[in-house]
Amino acid sequence: MSEQKAPEPQDLPTGFQLLEIDPEFRADPYPRLADLQARCPVRHDPVLESVVVTGYENVRGVVNDRSLWRNPARGNPRALFSRVSEGSGDQPLSILFMDDPDHARVRGPLTQAFYKRAAKMKPQTETIVDEVLDSLSGRTSFDIIADYGVPVPILVIAAVLGIEKARLREFREWSEGIILSLNALRTPEQDQQLMVAAQALDAFFAEAMAERRTRPRDDLITDMVQLQAAGAQLSDQEVSVNLQSLLVGGNLTTTDLIGNGVRAFLTHPEQLAALKADPKLIAMAVEEILRWDPPITMTSRIASCPMEVGGEAVSEKEAMITVLRAANRDPAVYEAPDQFDITRKHVPHMAFGGGAHICIGAPLARMEGQVALWKLFERFPNLKLADQTLTYRALPGFRGLESLIVEP
Repeated sequence: MSEQKAPEPQDLPTGFQLLEIDPEFRADPYPRLADLQARCPVRHDPVLESVVVTGYENVRGVVNDRSLWRNPARGNPRALFSRVSEGSGDQPLSILFMDDPDHARVRGPLTQAFYKRAAKMKPQTETIVDEVLDSLSGRTSFDIIADYGVPVPILVIAAVLGIEKARLREFREWSEGIILSLNALRTPEQDQQLMVAAQALDAFFAEAMAERRTRPRDDLITDMVQLQAAGAQLSDQEVSVNLQSLLVGGNLTTTDLIGNGVRAFLTHPEQLAALKADPKLIAMAVEEILRWDPPITMTSRIASCPMEVGGEAVSEKEAMITVLRAANRDPAVYEAPDQFDITRKHVPHMAFGGGAHICIGAPLARMEGQVALWKLFERFPNLKLADQTLTYRALPGFRGLESLIVEP
């Protein structure tokens, strides 16, 4: 007699209970994810119509598998993240959703130019951070998100791209619109906000690229048009949409890294004391923030052929949602995973994904996080949280506070 598979527990968290639109999950997702990981680490979710993967080894295996697809349009159209849309009509996908060979063709020159720029940005980032901190001096309280976490990253990515300071407010608004492309549960009003932002950014980058061809500047837009001129096989639209992705990823998620990091330290004073006693711990501290409470909470892949993940059969074209923050707290990999410990023995976290699609902005985000957090606590050594109720944004796939009021 053949052995039958044990029936799946009936009370597993599922569907929208695993997304930020659920208020309880949004406030504290980790107990629910730990329960799912412990009892069913690879699960065919009937509501999301996707395979939800929460264990570290399986998440790492999926995101590092270069044979899998990233473009949601290649998967089951009923899966939740097939509704994520980016680009329309003749507009190309960004490298976020491109598959090879186009992904390698576009990402190669973009990475070459962006990493060269990012590697030179620390002195300018330190100046930017100092100037923003100067503007906060003398205040009895301020919002870490609006007053610090928002301006620092957008000033940094604007410097990389060569965007004038006078336009930064509208660029932040456009970024808020464009990131809705990653929200599979958009409302009609958000669809309109996304369309307006996309059109505005398309127009800006088309004009900027044309101008850089006749009047080069010391910025990434110039780098990209010069790579085109040198033979890189990139269309203007491909350059534009990927610079837009850098703009969005370069400020919104880094805002959340800073906000989540400040909250982590101010709710764990012993860890802040350890950092102050040994400033060299700042690099490890940022890695622990990314593990413990990452800004990007999940990513997805599409099975390019029938396969198995953690002993579960996955069909061709079936979507897999890899829950990065669940993997980052897997007790099979991390000792006391729910503890925030900046001296923790290093095990690579999954906050930036992996494989061919590992986050292109990771080096810049790490550096910004280190500079912004250390200089904040150096400038305001007695910083404390104000009395408040913390609220996280209801954007699926992202973990970020709406505000975080502190008192110097």
